[in-house]
Amino acid sequence: MKFLFIVQGEGRGHMTQAIAFSNLLRSQGHELAGVLVGKSHRRSIPDFFSREIQSPIFALDSPNFEADGAEKRILLGKTIRKNLKKAPIFWKSLLQIDNQVKSLNPDVILNFYDLLGGFYSMLFRPKAAYWVIGHQYLSGHPDFIFAPGRHLERFLFRLNTQVTAWGAKEVLALSFLPKIHQNKIRVFPPLLRKEVKNLEVKNEDFFLAYMVNPGYGEEVKNYATKHPHLTVKAYWDKKNATEKEQPLPNLSFHRVNDRAFLEDMAACKGLICTAGFESVCEAMYLGKPVLMVPVAGQYEQACNALDAEASGAGIASGNFDFSKLEMTPERNLEESIAFQEWVDSWPELFRNLVLETENSQAETSKSYRPAFT
Repeated sequence: MKFLFIVQGEGRGHMTQAIAFSNLLRSQGHELAGVLVGKSHRRSIPDFFSREIQSPIFALDSPNFEADGAEKRILLGKTIRKNLKKAPIFWKSLLQIDNQVKSLNPDVILNFYDLLGGFYSMLFRPKAAYWVIGHQYLSGHPDFIFAPGRHLERFLFRLNTQVTAWGAKEVLALSFLPKIHQNKIRVFPPLLRKEVKNLEVKNEDFFLAYMVNPGYGEEVKNYATKHPHLTVKAYWDKKNATEKEQPLPNLSFHRVNDRAFLEDMAACKGLICTAGFESVCEAMYLGKPVLMVPVAGQYEQACNALDAEASGAGIASGNFDFSKLEMTPERNLEESIAFQEWVDSWPELFRNLVLETENSQAETSKSYRPAFT
C-alpha cells in the first residue's frame, strides 16, 4: 500500500510519530510517497524530521495556536481570530494537498492531527482511504478523562478533533494503556521510534526539561537560579535560537535535536515537560519519572496530564517545580515491562489492520456488479 502523510507541525510529538510510522510501513513492505507538514510562524521544521522521515516533504500553511507575548499561554480567542483571517491562505494549502494527492495517487492518506486534513477529506472527497491517528482521538472513548470545568475549551477540543477526523475510514487512538475498541475508535499503543528502544538507560545527576513554548524558559531559569545544586538540561523549539545557550553554570538550553534529547532522556534522573503525549511515553518506556506541566490555555494538555497520571506515568504540576520531580519514585519494573510490551505490539496490530483492510476491499470488489456487460 502507498501512504501519504499529513502532519501537524506544532511540537515534536506528531513528527516523531510520523517517523515511527514510516519505519513501520517500510518494514512491512509498504511505501511512503510523501509528507505534508503544517508550518508555523513560531517554529521551523526540525532538522531531525527532514533527516529521518526519508520521504519528500512539502510544507503547508496550516492553522496553529497563538500564544501571549511571553510565549507561554495559549490565547484561544486570538487563535480563532487569526486563523479565520487566514482562511484564503488555508484554501491554497488545501489545493496544494489536492495537487499532491493527484500526483502521488496514494492508497491511504494518514493524518497526524492536522486540521487541514479533515477539511480536505470533507471538501475534496479523495478516492484514497482517509485515516487519522493520535492520542486526541481517545477523547471519543468512554474511558477518557476530561479536565473538569472549562466547558467551552472542552467543546472546542472535541470539535477540533472531530473536524480532523471528518470522513475518516479508520480512527487510530493512541493510548498509554490498552483499552477495548469502541465503535469506530481502534485503540493502539504509542508510536515510539526504534532509537528509543535501543538506548542504554543510565541514572546521571541531572534533570531533563522539554518545553514546546519557549516562554517557559524563563520559569526554568528562575528555578535553576534559586536551586544551584540542581543541574538541568533543557530543550526548546525556539525559532532562531542558537544550538546551545548556557545562562547559568547549572542550566543549559538546547535547540531540539532528537538524538541528543533521547540520549539525555535515557541518562537523566527524570523528565519535566509540557504535557505532550509523545515525550511522556518515551520516558515511560525508559522507566523515567515525569513531571508534566500542561501548557496554559491548552485544554488538550490538561487532559493529557490527567490521563498520564492515571496511567502511572508521573505527576502533573502547574509549574516547572523540580523539587516535585525529586520526590517522584522511579516507575515500577513490572509496570515498565508491561508498557514496553504494549508499545512493541505495534507490528502485529498493524499487520492485522492492513489484512483486514485488504479483505474488506476484496469483499467490496466482489459485491460490485456493473449495470451492463
